[in-house]
Amino acid sequence: MSVYDIDEERLLIGRAVEYIKHSFFEHFTRFEPRTLIICGSGLGGVVDKVASNPQPLSISYEKIPGFKASTVAGHQGKLVFGYMQGSPVVLMCGRLHYYEGHAPHETVFPIRVLNELGCVKNLIVTNACGSVNPNYRDGDLMCLNDHINMPGLAGQHPLRGPNFEEYGSRFQALSDAYDLEFRKLLFAKRSQLGMDRPLHEGVYTYVSGPTFETRAEARMIRLFGGDVVGMSTVPEVIVARHCGIKVLALSLITNQVVTEPPASALDANPIPISRGKATHEEVLEAGFLASVDVERLIEAVVSEL
Repeated sequence: MSVYDIDEERLLIGRAVEYIKHSFFEHFTRFEPRTLIICGSGLGGVVDKVASNPQPLSISYEKIPGFKASTVAGHQGKLVFGYMQGSPVVLMCGRLHYYEGHAPHETVFPIRVLNELGCVKNLIVTNACGSVNPNYRDGDLMCLNDHINMPGLAGQHPLRGPNFEEYGSRFQALSDAYDLEFRKLLFAKRSQLGMDRPLHEGVYTYVSGPTFETRAEARMIRLFGGDVVGMSTVPEVIVARHCGIKVLALSLITNQVVTEPPASALDANPIPISRGKATHEEVLEAGFLASVDVERLIEAVVSEL
């Protein structure tokens, strides 16, 4: 498995930053986004919370040097720069996944570029996920307080390769990956908004995908201490922390992962093996139904940043 050439990577990052800053100069008098928001599957509606005055700036990934195109339904593949509740923000409307064929360092390239702008201090990342915790229900939200990086433990790690010493240590600590004050703020804002939708706090398990988990894999994840499972977020969090960016992560639970063993072929009346099978369509549908609450929460948090 090959890794990147760090000098070439720095050159690509520099070219991308130059392109973005040039776009700023043509659009804004002055703009320094403090917060990066990553919109997960079906949650791109957060962009509607960006103020229309001044008009936000939208840049397609395909136009930015070094960026890869997003190929997944529900991911628009663009950066949006503007103001939310008076605070300057940048939104990644769509992310890059390892399962699309991108190398780990390519999936986090946008994080490094936006960090290099020198003004991004906060990351709010959202995702859609399945639940292995029996106490969670479809449409619930979960604030991440920890994660399990399955591909990373097996060697597919976004920090593998030459280290960017100018950003962080070769051996990045992740015991504080999810900022406590950020998490407190999220729960406080939910209370202030009088929101009925349940908001849990728990552990996100990152898997590479693109297949959904087997029943045995789901039981293993639950045994390991995971509450939910998904195919994103963790690489972005790792690189953001490596860059010194504070992180708040929010998961939307779209389905209950099937954990019961399949019925025996010898059963006289077996339960249909397809019962509970996950689909990407239900992920997008659940995202649509819960998106209003997600948008309200993110807007409320950003108002304090």
